[in-house]
Amino acid sequence: MPPALIAIDWGTSAARAYWLDAKGRILSSRSAPLGVQKVAPGGFPDALRVLLGEAVHEDAPMLACGMIGSRQGWIEVPYRECPTGAPAIASALAQVPGAPLWIVPGLICRDPRGVPDVMRGEETQILGATEVGEALSRTIVLPGTHSKWAVVGEAGIESFATFLTGELYGVLKDHSILGRLAARGDDAASFDRGVRRSLEADASLAHDLFSVRTLALTGELAPGAVGDYLSGLLLGAELAAGRRWLQRQRVPGDSVHLIGDTALCERYRRAFACAAIETTVGPADAAARGLWWIAREAGIAG
Repeated sequence: MPPALIAIDWGTSAARAYWLDAKGRILSSRSAPLGVQKVAPGGFPDALRVLLGEAVHEDAPMLACGMIGSRQGWIEVPYRECPTGAPAIASALAQVPGAPLWIVPGLICRDPRGVPDVMRGEETQILGATEVGEALSRTIVLPGTHSKWAVVGEAGIESFATFLTGELYGVLKDHSILGRLAARGDDAASFDRGVRRSLEADASLAHDLFSVRTLALTGELAPGAVGDYLSGLLLGAELAAGRRWLQRQRVPGDSVHLIGDTALCERYRRAFACAAIETTVGPADAAARGLWWIAREAGIAG
């Protein structure tokens, strides 16, 4: 039986395709390291064929989300303004010329100073982790290279904020003096120590980051604990800033719903526990679920 929809989560570094039946259930999935940064201009049709492999169904509609709709992707799909929900997102799908492939738009919002913030792909995960028309949580956090905090309510995705926590960690650990004394290791206590330091009232990230080096130099931080302590400082700083952002949104910050990679969600769950914030974790297939709901709203599937 052919699938009712081929749902594709196509990001910066990788792409994953899901074959869904007429009820939105996953029949199978397949991934490949074919993110938009790894595909040459004009190479997306070939990349799609490689991603789908032999399981190509000419008659099955395809819907993709993520960076595939960015300026560096197959075609650029304009952002939708927040607040917005599944119906508005579905109405703004863009079809790739000559192909049965539609692409989901990203979202844009602005802070009180008018500075824009954007997302591509996370909006679909958020929709997939919520009941249609009803949020599972007022606050959703999506850990990642660019972590997203989103407020979801009756109007759908109302606002969001991005934190470059993951990218900062990679840059500082691999390309700064802070990682010189680091060694492979796993130290949960040092991670907690970093989180709690960044949550203190007198925390100053630009100053506290240097303690990664000084604590290691004086032997007060073992080489195998350096990475976890650095990670804790950065996640704690994100958490503190996220709470302030929620306060400005007049949203309670006592619980959050996590969506994303299992190991990364567990790290965030531990950081939130240091601040006595309750967490729940969303489904691992949130992107596929979101693509299914959008496809149904758009009349592509279902």
